[in-house]
Amino acid sequence: ILTSVLLPSLCSRGLMGNLLKVLACAELEHGPIVFLDFEHAQPTEAETAVWNQVSAVLEEAHGILAELQSYNGAGQEIREAIQNPGDLALQEKAWNAVCPLVAKLKRFYEFSLRLENALRSLLEALTSPPYAPMQHLEREQALAKQFAEILHFTLSFDELKMTNPAIQNDFSYYRRTISRNRLNNQQLEAENEVNNEMANRMSLFYAEATPMLKTLSNATTKFVSENKTLPIEDTTDCLSTMACVCRVMLETPEYRCRFTNTDTMLFCMRVMVGVIILYDHVHPVGAFAKTSKIDMKGCIKVLKEQPSNSVEGLLNALRYTTRHLNDDSTSKQIRALLQ
Repeated sequence: ILTSVLLPSLCSRGLMGNLLKVLACAELEHGPIVFLDFEHAQPTEAETAVWNQVSAVLEEAHGILAELQSYNGAGQEIREAIQNPGDLALQEKAWNAVCPLVAKLKRFYEFSLRLENALRSLLEALTSPPYAPMQHLEREQALAKQFAEILHFTLSFDELKMTNPAIQNDFSYYRRTISRNRLNNQQLEAENEVNNEMANRMSLFYAEATPMLKTLSNATTKFVSENKTLPIEDTTDCLSTMACVCRVMLETPEYRCRFTNTDTMLFCMRVMVGVIILYDHVHPVGAFAKTSKIDMKGCIKVLKEQPSNSVEGLLNALRYTTRHLNDDSTSKQIRALLQ
Protein backbone atom coordinates (compact mmCIF):
# COMPACT_ATOMS: atom_id res chain seq x y z
CA ILE A 1 0.00 0.00 0.00
CA LEU A 2 2.70 2.44 1.04
CA THR A 3 4.73 2.30 -2.14
CA SER A 4 1.72 2.43 -4.39
CA VAL A 5 0.59 5.81 -3.10
CA LEU A 6 3.86 7.70 -2.80
CA LEU A 7 3.77 10.57 -5.25
CA PRO A 8 6.94 11.98 -6.80
CA SER A 9 5.90 15.49 -5.91
CA LEU A 10 6.02 14.64 -2.20
CA CYS A 11 9.79 14.72 -2.10
CA SER A 12 9.86 18.48 -2.43
CA ARG A 13 6.83 19.45 -0.39
CA GLY A 14 8.51 20.03 2.97
CA LEU A 15 7.89 18.80 6.49
CA MET A 16 4.37 17.67 6.96
CA GLY A 17 2.52 18.53 3.82
CA ASN A 18 1.35 15.66 1.74
CA LEU A 19 3.38 13.16 3.70
CA LEU A 20 0.35 12.52 5.86
CA LYS A 21 -1.72 9.72 4.50
CA VAL A 22 -5.21 8.93 5.69
CA LEU A 23 -6.10 5.28 5.57
CA ALA A 24 -9.53 3.80 5.92
CA CYS A 25 -8.62 1.81 8.99
CA ALA A 26 -11.53 -0.58 8.71
CA GLU A 27 -10.29 -1.86 5.36
CA LEU A 28 -6.64 -1.01 5.01
CA GLU A 29 -6.20 -2.98 1.82
CA HIS A 30 -9.14 -1.55 -0.03
CA GLY A 31 -9.96 1.71 1.70
CA PRO A 32 -9.69 5.08 -0.01
CA ILE A 33 -6.48 7.01 0.44
CA VAL A 34 -6.24 10.76 0.73
CA PHE A 35 -3.42 13.09 1.64
CA LEU A 36 -3.84 15.66 4.36
CA ASP A 37 -1.66 18.67 3.73
CA PHE A 38 -0.98 19.73 7.31
CA GLU A 39 1.59 22.26 6.19
CA HIS A 40 -0.06 24.12 3.35
CA ALA A 41 -3.78 23.43 3.77
CA GLN A 42 -5.85 26.57 3.23
CA PRO A 43 -9.56 26.81 3.99
CA THR A 44 -12.00 26.53 1.14
CA GLU A 45 -14.95 28.89 1.02
CA ALA A 46 -17.11 26.29 2.78
CA GLU A 47 -14.58 25.97 5.62
CA THR A 48 -13.88 29.66 6.14
CA ALA A 49 -16.44 30.47 8.85
CA VAL A 50 -15.40 27.61 11.14
CA TRP A 51 -11.72 28.06 10.27
CA ASN A 52 -11.79 31.74 11.26
CA GLN A 53 -13.50 30.95 14.56
CA VAL A 54 -11.00 28.22 15.47
CA SER A 55 -8.04 30.22 14.18
CA ALA A 56 -8.82 33.03 16.62
CA VAL A 57 -8.58 30.53 19.47
CA LEU A 58 -5.42 28.83 18.19
CA GLU A 59 -3.67 32.20 17.90
CA GLU A 60 -3.79 32.41 21.70
CA ALA A 61 -2.43 28.90 22.19
CA HIS A 62 1.27 29.74 21.71
CA GLY A 63 1.07 32.53 24.28
CA ILE A 64 -0.69 30.26 26.77
CA LEU A 65 2.04 27.60 26.42
CA ALA A 66 4.78 30.21 26.77
CA GLU A 67 3.20 31.58 29.96
CA LEU A 68 2.81 28.09 31.40
CA GLN A 69 6.38 27.16 30.51
CA SER A 70 7.71 30.20 32.38
CA TYR A 71 5.40 29.68 35.39
CA ASN A 72 7.73 29.52 38.42
CA GLY A 73 5.22 29.86 41.25
CA ALA A 74 5.45 31.64 44.60
CA GLY A 75 6.80 28.73 46.62
CA GLN A 76 9.45 30.71 48.49
CA GLU A 77 7.07 33.50 49.52
CA ILE A 78 4.39 31.00 50.58
CA ARG A 79 6.85 28.99 52.71
CA GLU A 80 8.04 32.12 54.49
CA ALA A 81 4.47 33.24 55.16
CA ILE A 82 3.46 29.84 56.54
CA GLN A 83 6.56 29.60 58.75
CA ASN A 84 5.96 33.09 60.15
CA PRO A 85 2.17 33.40 60.56
CA GLY A 86 2.47 36.47 62.77
CA ASP A 87 4.59 38.45 60.32
CA LEU A 88 2.10 40.59 58.42
CA ALA A 89 4.73 41.84 55.99
CA LEU A 90 5.52 38.27 54.89
CA GLN A 91 1.79 37.48 54.61
CA GLU A 92 1.33 40.48 52.34
CA LYS A 93 4.42 39.59 50.31
CA ALA A 94 3.11 36.07 49.69
CA TRP A 95 -0.35 37.35 48.80
CA ASN A 96 1.05 39.90 46.36
CA ALA A 97 3.16 37.17 44.73
CA VAL A 98 0.26 34.72 44.41
CA CYS A 99 -2.47 37.04 43.07
CA PRO A 100 -0.96 37.70 39.60
CA LEU A 101 -0.23 33.97 39.29
CA VAL A 102 -3.85 33.10 40.06
CA ALA A 103 -4.93 35.64 37.44
CA LYS A 104 -2.78 33.67 34.97
CA LEU A 105 -4.36 30.40 36.07
CA LYS A 106 -7.77 31.95 35.50
CA ARG A 107 -6.76 32.89 31.93
CA PHE A 108 -5.63 29.31 31.30
CA TYR A 109 -8.95 27.98 32.60
CA GLU A 110 -10.99 30.43 30.52
CA PHE A 111 -8.95 29.45 27.47
CA SER A 112 -9.96 25.81 28.03
CA LEU A 113 -13.61 26.88 27.65
CA ARG A 114 -12.85 28.60 24.33
CA LEU A 115 -10.91 25.55 23.20
CA GLU A 116 -13.93 23.39 24.05
CA ASN A 117 -16.16 25.52 21.83
CA ALA A 118 -13.61 25.40 19.01
CA LEU A 119 -13.44 21.61 19.21
CA ARG A 120 -17.21 21.39 19.07
CA SER A 121 -17.31 23.50 15.92
CA LEU A 122 -14.69 21.27 14.28
CA LEU A 123 -16.53 18.09 15.25
CA GLU A 124 -19.74 19.47 13.77
CA ALA A 125 -17.96 20.33 10.53
CA LEU A 126 -16.04 17.05 10.23
CA THR A 127 -18.96 14.73 10.99
CA SER A 128 -22.02 16.43 9.49
CA PRO A 129 -24.12 14.67 6.81
CA PRO A 130 -24.14 13.83 3.98
CA TYR A 131 -20.41 13.07 3.89
CA ALA A 132 -18.62 10.17 5.55
CA PRO A 133 -15.64 10.93 7.83
CA MET A 134 -13.15 9.97 5.11
CA GLN A 135 -14.81 12.38 2.69
CA HIS A 136 -14.77 15.15 5.30
CA LEU A 137 -11.05 14.73 5.88
CA GLU A 138 -10.44 14.89 2.16
CA ARG A 139 -12.67 17.91 1.58
CA GLU A 140 -11.85 19.91 4.72
CA GLN A 141 -8.11 19.57 5.13
CA ALA A 142 -7.66 22.97 6.76
CA LEU A 143 -10.11 22.00 9.50
CA ALA A 144 -8.41 18.62 9.95
CA LYS A 145 -5.15 20.52 10.44
CA GLN A 146 -6.76 22.72 13.11
CA PHE A 147 -8.13 19.64 14.85
CA ALA A 148 -4.58 18.26 15.00
CA GLU A 149 -3.24 21.58 16.30
CA ILE A 150 -5.79 21.60 19.13
CA LEU A 151 -4.72 18.12 20.17
CA HIS A 152 -1.05 19.07 19.95
CA PHE A 153 -1.65 22.09 22.19
CA THR A 154 -3.69 20.02 24.63
CA LEU A 155 -1.03 17.38 25.17
CA SER A 156 1.69 20.05 25.36
CA PHE A 157 -0.24 22.02 28.00
CA ASP A 158 -0.96 18.95 30.10
CA GLU A 159 2.64 17.74 30.00
CA LEU A 160 3.80 21.12 31.32
CA LYS A 161 1.08 21.20 33.97
CA MET A 162 1.85 17.70 35.25
CA THR A 163 5.48 18.58 35.87
CA ASN A 164 4.76 21.85 37.70
CA PRO A 165 3.48 21.30 41.27
CA ALA A 166 3.68 25.06 41.91
CA ILE A 167 0.36 25.51 40.10
CA GLN A 168 -1.72 23.64 42.66
CA ASN A 169 0.39 24.87 45.58
CA ASP A 170 -0.20 28.51 44.57
CA PHE A 171 -3.89 28.00 44.03
CA SER A 172 -4.34 26.11 47.31
CA TYR A 173 -2.65 28.94 49.20
CA TYR A 174 -4.88 31.47 47.44
CA ARG A 175 -8.03 29.57 48.42
CA ARG A 176 -6.93 29.11 52.02
CA THR A 177 -6.20 32.82 52.33
CA ILE A 178 -9.57 33.75 50.82
CA SER A 179 -11.37 31.37 53.22
CA ARG A 180 -9.47 32.68 56.23
CA ASN A 181 -10.26 36.27 55.38
CA ARG A 182 -13.90 35.42 54.76
CA LEU A 183 -14.09 33.97 58.27
CA ASN A 184 -12.69 37.28 59.53
CA ASN A 185 -15.26 39.19 57.45
CA GLN A 186 -12.58 40.60 55.21
CA GLN A 187 -12.85 40.72 51.44
CA LEU A 188 -9.71 41.06 49.42
CA GLU A 189 -9.63 42.93 46.15
CA ALA A 190 -8.46 39.84 44.27
CA GLU A 191 -11.80 38.19 44.98
CA ASN A 192 -13.37 40.52 42.45
CA GLU A 193 -11.38 38.73 39.74
CA VAL A 194 -11.52 35.17 41.07
CA ASN A 195 -14.59 34.86 43.27
CA ASN A 196 -15.59 31.74 45.17
CA GLU A 197 -17.66 30.27 42.32
CA MET A 198 -14.84 30.76 39.80
CA ALA A 199 -12.33 29.37 42.30
CA ASN A 200 -14.45 26.21 42.68
CA ARG A 201 -14.53 25.66 38.91
CA MET A 202 -10.81 26.32 38.59
CA SER A 203 -10.10 23.95 41.47
CA LEU A 204 -11.91 21.10 39.69
CA PHE A 205 -10.01 21.90 36.49
CA TYR A 206 -6.53 21.92 38.06
CA ALA A 207 -7.26 18.86 40.20
CA GLU A 208 -7.15 16.81 36.99
CA ALA A 209 -3.78 15.33 36.04
CA THR A 210 -4.45 16.33 32.42
CA PRO A 211 -7.02 19.15 32.62
CA MET A 212 -7.10 20.19 28.95
CA LEU A 213 -7.48 16.60 27.80
CA LYS A 214 -10.27 16.07 30.30
CA THR A 215 -11.99 19.18 28.93
CA LEU A 216 -11.78 17.88 25.34
CA SER A 217 -12.87 14.36 26.34
CA ASN A 218 -15.93 15.75 28.13
CA ALA A 219 -16.69 18.02 25.18
CA THR A 220 -16.49 15.13 22.69
CA THR A 221 -18.67 12.90 24.87
CA LYS A 222 -21.19 15.72 25.24
CA PHE A 223 -21.14 16.35 21.48
CA VAL A 224 -22.04 12.71 20.79
CA SER A 225 -24.77 12.57 23.44
CA GLU A 226 -26.41 15.80 22.28
CA ASN A 227 -26.41 14.85 18.57
CA LYS A 228 -28.81 11.93 18.74
CA THR A 229 -29.39 11.86 14.98
CA LEU A 230 -25.66 11.62 14.22
CA PRO A 231 -24.37 8.03 14.27
CA ILE A 232 -21.64 7.70 16.90
CA GLU A 233 -19.49 6.00 14.25
CA ASP A 234 -19.26 9.29 12.35
CA THR A 235 -17.35 10.76 15.29
CA THR A 236 -15.32 7.69 16.24
CA ASP A 237 -14.35 6.97 12.62
CA CYS A 238 -13.04 10.52 12.31
CA LEU A 239 -10.90 9.96 15.42
CA SER A 240 -9.65 6.49 14.45
CA THR A 241 -8.71 7.73 10.99
CA MET A 242 -6.62 10.52 12.50
CA ALA A 243 -4.87 7.96 14.72
CA CYS A 244 -4.05 5.93 11.61
CA VAL A 245 -2.64 8.98 9.88
CA CYS A 246 -0.13 9.61 12.62
CA ARG A 247 0.82 5.98 13.24
CA VAL A 248 1.54 5.28 9.56
CA MET A 249 3.58 8.47 9.25
CA LEU A 250 5.64 7.68 12.36
CA GLU A 251 6.34 4.02 11.59
CA THR A 252 7.10 4.37 7.88
CA PRO A 253 10.73 5.23 7.02
CA GLU A 254 9.70 6.75 3.67
CA TYR A 255 7.68 9.35 5.56
CA ARG A 256 9.78 9.73 8.65
CA CYS A 257 13.02 10.42 6.80
CA ARG A 258 11.48 13.58 5.38
CA PHE A 259 11.13 15.17 8.81
CA THR A 260 13.78 17.80 9.31
CA ASN A 261 13.28 18.30 13.06
CA THR A 262 12.06 16.44 16.12
CA ASP A 263 9.12 18.82 16.55
CA THR A 264 7.35 17.14 13.65
CA MET A 265 7.70 13.72 15.26
CA LEU A 266 6.42 15.04 18.58
CA PHE A 267 3.52 16.79 16.87
CA CYS A 268 2.39 13.52 15.31
CA MET A 269 2.82 11.55 18.52
CA ARG A 270 0.77 14.03 20.53
CA VAL A 271 -2.02 14.12 17.97
CA MET A 272 -2.10 10.31 17.80
CA VAL A 273 -2.36 9.96 21.59
CA GLY A 274 -4.98 12.72 21.78
CA VAL A 275 -7.34 11.11 19.28
CA ILE A 276 -6.87 7.69 20.92
CA ILE A 277 -7.98 9.12 24.27
CA LEU A 278 -10.96 10.92 22.75
CA TYR A 279 -11.94 7.74 20.89
CA ASP A 280 -11.65 5.73 24.10
CA HIS A 281 -13.94 8.14 25.95
CA VAL A 282 -16.58 8.29 23.24
CA HIS A 283 -16.69 4.76 21.80
CA PRO A 284 -18.88 2.32 23.81
CA VAL A 285 -16.14 -0.34 24.04
CA GLY A 286 -13.18 2.00 23.71
CA ALA A 287 -9.86 1.98 21.89
CA PHE A 288 -8.34 -1.15 23.45
CA ALA A 289 -10.93 -3.78 22.50
CA LYS A 290 -10.29 -6.19 19.63
CA THR A 291 -13.11 -4.56 17.67
CA SER A 292 -11.47 -1.13 17.92
CA LYS A 293 -10.61 0.53 14.63
CA ILE A 294 -7.36 1.77 16.15
CA ASP A 295 -4.28 -0.42 15.97
CA MET A 296 -3.33 0.07 19.62
CA LYS A 297 -0.38 -2.32 19.52
CA GLY A 298 1.05 -0.44 16.56
CA CYS A 299 0.48 2.95 18.19
CA ILE A 300 2.09 1.94 21.49
CA LYS A 301 5.00 0.29 19.67
CA VAL A 302 5.65 3.50 17.74
CA LEU A 303 5.74 5.51 20.98
CA LYS A 304 8.04 3.06 22.75
CA GLU A 305 10.52 3.22 19.89
CA GLN A 306 11.13 6.91 20.65
CA PRO A 307 13.46 8.26 23.38
CA SER A 308 11.70 7.71 26.71
CA ASN A 309 12.12 11.32 27.85
CA SER A 310 10.04 12.55 24.91
CA VAL A 311 7.18 10.05 25.20
CA GLU A 312 6.83 9.16 28.88
CA GLY A 313 4.19 11.85 29.35
CA LEU A 314 2.26 10.50 26.35
CA LEU A 315 2.44 6.91 27.60
CA ASN A 316 1.23 8.11 31.00
CA ALA A 317 -1.68 9.85 29.30
CA LEU A 318 -2.67 6.50 27.76
CA ARG A 319 -2.19 4.73 31.09
CA TYR A 320 -4.08 7.15 33.30
CA THR A 321 -6.53 9.22 31.25
CA THR A 322 -8.16 6.54 29.10
CA ARG A 323 -11.39 4.93 30.22
CA HIS A 324 -11.21 1.33 28.99
CA LEU A 325 -7.59 0.22 29.46
CA ASN A 326 -8.45 -1.95 32.46
CA ASP A 327 -11.58 -3.48 30.93
CA ASP A 328 -11.74 -7.27 30.55
CA SER A 329 -11.87 -6.77 26.78
CA THR A 330 -8.33 -5.31 26.77
CA SER A 331 -5.76 -7.96 25.90
CA LYS A 332 -2.99 -8.80 28.35
CA GLN A 333 -0.50 -8.02 25.61
CA ILE A 334 -1.65 -4.40 25.32
CA ARG A 335 -1.64 -3.98 29.10
CA ALA A 336 1.86 -5.40 29.25
CA LEU A 337 3.01 -2.95 26.55
CA LEU A 338 1.86 -0.03 28.69
CA GLN A 339 3.47 -1.24 31.93
